[in-house]
Amino acid sequence: MHNLIKMLPDAIANQIAAGEVVQRPASVVKELMENSIDAGASFVQLIVKEAGKVSIQVIDDGKGMSPQDALMSFVRHATSKISKAEDLFAIHTMGFRGEALASIASVAQVELKTKREEDELGSLLRMEASVLKANEQVAAPKGTSILVKNLFYNIPARRNFLKSNPVEMRHILDEFQRIALANPEIKFSLIQNEQETYALPVEKLGKRIVDLFGKTYREQLAACEENTNFVSIKGYVGRPEYSKKTRGEQFFFVNNRFIKSSYLHHAVMSAYERLVPEGTFPFYVLFLTLDPSHIDINVHPTKTEIKFDDERSIYAILQAAIRKTLSLNHLIPSLDFDANVNFRNPSGTSGPSPFSSFSGTNSPRPVQDAWKKLYEGLNDNIEAFERGDVAEPSANLFPQAATTFQSKANTWTADSSSHTNFQVIQILNKFLVVTLSGGMLLIDQKKAYQRILFDQFSENLVRKNGVSQQLLFPQILRINPADTILVEEILTDVTDLGFRLTKDSEEKFWIQGVPAGIGEEDGQNLLEGILEQIKNEASDLGQKHSEKIARILANRAAIRYQAKKLLSEEMSALVEQLFASTNPSYSPNGELISRQLNEMEIGQLIG
Repeated sequence: MHNLIKMLPDAIANQIAAGEVVQRPASVVKELMENSIDAGASFVQLIVKEAGKVSIQVIDDGKGMSPQDALMSFVRHATSKISKAEDLFAIHTMGFRGEALASIASVAQVELKTKREEDELGSLLRMEASVLKANEQVAAPKGTSILVKNLFYNIPARRNFLKSNPVEMRHILDEFQRIALANPEIKFSLIQNEQETYALPVEKLGKRIVDLFGKTYREQLAACEENTNFVSIKGYVGRPEYSKKTRGEQFFFVNNRFIKSSYLHHAVMSAYERLVPEGTFPFYVLFLTLDPSHIDINVHPTKTEIKFDDERSIYAILQAAIRKTLSLNHLIPSLDFDANVNFRNPSGTSGPSPFSSFSGTNSPRPVQDAWKKLYEGLNDNIEAFERGDVAEPSANLFPQAATTFQSKANTWTADSSSHTNFQVIQILNKFLVVTLSGGMLLIDQKKAYQRILFDQFSENLVRKNGVSQQLLFPQILRINPADTILVEEILTDVTDLGFRLTKDSEEKFWIQGVPAGIGEEDGQNLLEGILEQIKNEASDLGQKHSEKIARILANRAAIRYQAKKLLSEEMSALVEQLFASTNPSYSPNGELISRQLNEMEIGQLIG
């Protein structure tokens, strides 16, 4: 019998490793820029084309490499950072595994040019899919230049999973900002598609924050500093009144390495307790410095998650440091604590995809099937649904004259003043009970409104005829300059829905109008939430930006109906419009809207 276990070729092993190290163009940016930092560079330039899909180039003036080191840099697990296991607990560099270049070169075409100060000539190496194509001596300035072209060119499936250019560019900007924040003593430049986005001089941290995020941040920064024998903390926190309903501007650095820690974030939020409204997040850039032996950074491929040997002490010190900063700066908030929009996409939902444009075998049952289950003897109406006449129900179903339900977002017409086939009552101002032959149907009225409004907003996007409510006093939308690309990408969609935006600068837009029915006070919060959700949602599968925007607006507009007493005509109109919607079973968030109970189930509930 033949042996089955074999050693993988280096090229395949590198591609497997690349699956962890190189997830998208931003991963390449992170690895290459961190290599430049470790090389002692005083200037680092990042050049990207088409969000890194065409090319990524990092140029630095660091110490460079010898010809032998340049060749070894493409060998997996070859590194100058560590030599024994104990070194893992005394790491002061960004990289240490020796995987980055080998992984990148396995899934892209790479050109490396490097020269040390003491060498007359530099080295030029070209790699394709882990194969060395060229190795020659060339004239070059001191430092290193690495050009990565056609990422994932040899793995089409991986390339197809990349998101749109604005989304991928947003991830690149995130990595650039994190590295630039951690190293204000280094000059940085970012050029995308031959236009310079950032030109950052050597500067202090506070000035670096302002240069990265905009001049308005100068007003909200409060210096934070605390020194103990165990950990030192320094950085800046934002004034409570500048807190946002979006994440993304919270930065932790441990020994100058960017990390993500929900535990430390909780410490910060607890320090802001009762100073910011629930669901809002203050800005902060915080650096924690402690003995490397007290942390383990080798727990995640991206090195953004670390372990502390005494988390509780760090939590307490961090919380106390921020509370002291807030107290010393007399940061008393002037906020509307009642204004709260929850943009978080509900988790833990089950069932088919909530998005009507996504088709598949698990899609919710069609409208006519829902009616067939609920009502008996309505074959004529079923046929009407199949013909697409759902907007005009037959007289047998809603026999009396039309009534009009007026909401602030839409006007709905319903032939439903009275009903011979069913009755509707409201309980707790939150739920509707529809009586059926042999049972009843329970409807969550807020979720029903979410579905109806989502369909209406989606139709407005298709027809490009959303009604706008002009604001008497225009609002200011302040954004991170890096988000300008994303705002411009969604500008057409939000305009079709009824928003009216005017660009003032790279970090400021004027909101002149909002979709009718949303509420004048919510324009800024809604747009911030839209941007944040588009940036952070894990997958775009089955849902375009326009659908995300329609969902957010529907959720917001439906909030006012969460505990609202409805008139009989409004209840009837709601039931009709729900079952004329594209998906009466599920809200746009994927949650069940209703539940049917037969006579036996009702009896079992009673006992």
